Order: sequence, then C-alpha cells, then structure tokens
Amino acid sequence: MELKKWHNEKIIARTIKALESNFFKAKSFSNRDELLAEILEEIKPGQSIGFGGSVTIRSLGIVERIKEKNTIVLDHWKEGLEPHEIGAIRISQLTADLFLTSANAITEHGEIVNIDGVGNRVNAMTFGPKRVIVVAGINKIVPDIEAAIDRIKRVAAPMNAKRLNLPLPCAETGHCHDCNSDKRICRIISILIKKPSQTDISVYLIDEELGY
Repeated sequence: MELKKWHNEKIIARTIKALESNFFKAKSFSNRDELLAEILEEIKPGQSIGFGGSVTIRSLGIVERIKEKNTIVLDHWKEGLEPHEIGAIRISQLTADLFLTSANAITEHGEIVNIDGVGNRVNAMTFGPKRVIVVAGINKIVPDIEAAIDRIKRVAAPMNAKRLNLPLPCAETGHCHDCNSDKRICRIISILIKKPSQTDISVYLIDEELGY
C-alpha cells in the first residue's frame, strides 16, 4: 500500500509540473475532504456555479454543499427538467462565475483530453466562465494523448453509455466500436495542449479513483 501511494504521488507530482509548464494552475490533494474544502472556500454567496456532466464532481457531494451557500446553481442534471430547460442551463453555464467539471483524461505531459457528445462541457471549459476548476482522480492520469484517447474509448465512454442506458454497442461490449449511431456520445475531441489564453483554469488532482 505504501509503495502504491508513493508511486501515485510521483505520477501526480510530474503531472502537476507539466500542467504548470502549460500555464494551468495545478494542485494536488491527498483526500476528498481537503479538495472539497478548497473548492468551497472559493465560492461566495450570489455567484453562479455551473457543473459539467461529471460523475467525479457529483461523487464529491459538492453540489449539495454549494446549494447551502446561497449560490445560483446551474445544474442540467437536476431531476424533472424538460429538454429545452436542459439546453438553457447548458447555455447559461457558459457565462458562470465558476464552472466545475472533470476531464476524461489528463496526460503526464500536462494536456487535458475530453470527448463529448453535445459539447457544452468542452466549450465551458475553454472560454466563457470567469473561472474553471477541473477535478480528476489518479485514475484519469495517463502517459500521453494517444493513451488518453484510448482510455476514453475503452473505459469512460462505454461506462457512461451504460450509465445512461443508451442503445449503443459499447454499452453492450464495454469497448468502442466507432459506431455510426444517432445516439453516439463520442462526437467531439477536445485537447487542451496549453491553457486557453483568456480562461482562468485550475486543475485539482487527487490520489483517489473518482468517476470514469
């Protein structure tokens, strides 16, 4: 166990160094309580807070905590929403005071890689919100861009398709078929090789497996 922790710490340390060299702010956390406290410290009453479609963010219980701080919560995963309401929330997230999301993969070279179906997450991550925080567990860190895309196709996309009960071949077999389904969720590849010049982005890494 100690060796595993040591190894994870080395991976996270070199990934943070690479992210910083690519002009991202980056920080590591040993547990989710520290991570949650850091994020909540930044949030002020009256701010608008947007959430990407992220299992990682929800697993932290942060949505509920943010609602307690008298903020404007822009969450398109809220139950009972009509399609037009979901679309409106996604658009409003683009100008949020703070946008919280995860990434499908982060490389040890400091690149952030995502594959989206709609594009609201990658759009909000790159331009619009006053501040963006990307949270990722150790399971999202990979050696390079090729490994990142491979991870998304083998792990993240099939698991998300299964979670959403979509009639896709990857939801049956657990791996990508590069399908042509109208329900396909892999439509947009976004690779942040450097921090977008006008967007304040922090990447918070934690030595814990979070999300897909």
